[in-house]
Amino acid sequence: QLAESGGSLVQAGGSLRLSCAVSGDTINYSNIGWFRQVPGKEREGVSCLRGTDAKTYYSDFAHGRFTISRDLARNTVDLQMDSLKPEDTARYYCASGRSAFCSGAGSLMATEWWGQGTQVTVSS
Repeated sequence: QLAESGGSLVQAGGSLRLSCAVSGDTINYSNIGWFRQVPGKEREGVSCLRGTDAKTYYSDFAHGRFTISRDLARNTVDLQMDSLKPEDTARYYCASGRSAFCSGAGSLMATEWWGQGTQVTVSS
């Protein structure tokens, strides 16, 4: 089970830290991805973290501004978002799956489980 938190309203240039709490499994060997979706548009991959070695992957728009990390003690995968832009406004989701794997483009493939999402709104 996945549960996101940390979404909020923030001004452009600001920062937010999203958290994905994982229950029912440990994240040590789980590949976890962050996605976002704007109403009327397709869901897009933001970043992905590979469980075996904590290797990280980012989409082009996230590279250099967002940082994905994990906290083994809290069993969470976090997404630190800096230099936020109005176009980052979206609902952000975390996802995983038994056979899920990170793509080089910062997305998670073969997802099975999703959280309910957390809303991020960036004002100009």
